[in-house]
Amino acid sequence: ESLQAHAKDIGQYLMGEFKRLQKNLDIIGDIRGSGLFVGIELVRDRRTLEPATEETSFLCATMKEKYSVLTSIDGPNDNVLVIKPPMAFSKEDVDQLIEVFELAVTVDLADISDVSVLSKTPT
Repeated sequence: ESLQAHAKDIGQYLMGEFKRLQKNLDIIGDIRGSGLFVGIELVRDRRTLEPATEETSFLCATMKEKYSVLTSIDGPNDNVLVIKPPMAFSKEDVDQLIEVFELAVTVDLADISDVSVLSKTPT
């Protein structure tokens, strides 16, 4: 299988899975990308598009420290979670990433009663 076709197929699957999650997770604002390079814009309010800067930092750190999943942060407001997996990334890997992201949002972030106590950490 060609690498470009694989990246396109897995990238579409990855973005589709995040779009599925977006229906239930209000923190997901926009999903954009090309191939395996995907950005998930995180917002506090979809109507105002207030950036979820501290939450993005928390999720990136939690996914790394607790779940061993590497992501990075980008965007002018540091609220875009960037996913740049290796070319060998599979649909099973996407499923695991989606599960980890969902847990980090619905369990770990949900346990924070006051997001103002979160600090922005470098990634």
